[in-house]
Amino acid sequence: MNLPIVRAGWLVKALMNIPYKDVSGQIEPCSEKTTDGQRNLCWLYAKAGQHNQAAITKFNRDAWKLTYLKQMENIAAAINRVAQTLEDRRDGASAASVELGPPDAYFWDAEADRLTPVQRVSRVPLHLLQGIDSQRRQLMANTEQFARGHGANNVLLWGARGMGKSSLVKALHGDIQGRKDPSMKRLVLVEINREDISALPRLMRLVCDLPAQFILFCDDLSFDAGETDYKALKTILDGGLEGRPPNTLFYATSNRRHLMPREMIENERSTAINPGEAVHEKISLSDRFGLWLGFHNCSQDEFLAMVRGYADHYGITLDKKELEKRAIEWSVTRGARSGRVAIQFVRQIAGEAGLSL
Repeated sequence: MNLPIVRAGWLVKALMNIPYKDVSGQIEPCSEKTTDGQRNLCWLYAKAGQHNQAAITKFNRDAWKLTYLKQMENIAAAINRVAQTLEDRRDGASAASVELGPPDAYFWDAEADRLTPVQRVSRVPLHLLQGIDSQRRQLMANTEQFARGHGANNVLLWGARGMGKSSLVKALHGDIQGRKDPSMKRLVLVEINREDISALPRLMRLVCDLPAQFILFCDDLSFDAGETDYKALKTILDGGLEGRPPNTLFYATSNRRHLMPREMIENERSTAINPGEAVHEKISLSDRFGLWLGFHNCSQDEFLAMVRGYADHYGITLDKKELEKRAIEWSVTRGARSGRVAIQFVRQIAGEAGLSL
């Protein structure tokens, strides 16, 4: 949280123009118990040298101003202290802690250093994900090993858009949690925004002592020219002094195999003094992921299998030939065949039939 520290002088200057109420009355003579504000009032009174009502009103008005200024200075000092405390907390000067509730899925709120529970995860059943059998087997094996406390790798799911990369992560998590297998520890899925990647070390420190296995999941991770967060992420995943806690894994999806645009890598190759070293620096982030899973555009047969699977699951009773004909037309208008296009088509025909998914 970035709170600017309020300067008391600026606040006092701003308050000089605040209107105040005229107060009239008698002034008590100064004594040993006289406060600073009263002494200022006595000084103003003595300096004026007049005892008429107008002078008393003016002096009291000045005294009110002095009193307000003193109070505002105290408030400004308190604000400074609060702001400094918040700055210290952001910089790690004060330790934070998190607690797990009943849900097994959370969203990492980096601004508040808090895990926000996700009561209902948007996921599809695992068996409905068609055309990615190999990727499903490999990710399932890695995740099961991790859930049992065994060795497992960080995973990068890269490739064609809409082919079920993030859906597979969420579906696998739900499938494993639904088994209630006593040989597996509690498996918690925590989603982190790509913009909050720099806060990943803080999140790992917060969950490292909690009694669960954490999959830290970032959807659509990529870096553009000029961004340097990828260097911090490299150290977090592998090679840093602190290291990754044993109860955490990092799963990321991306449309880019090396998490960076091709032109960015080509530009480094053409302009660097040592092209090989420059390119290795850029692609070394993807090397931190022990398991790469590629997702490619599906064939028409695979696309139609996806459509039929979704239609059967949601009880859509449309003639098979009509269903496939309309699905092909839908994919042509969209210019793509993928799991995302398939479920969008099924939503359309479900709505036409008066059904909800």
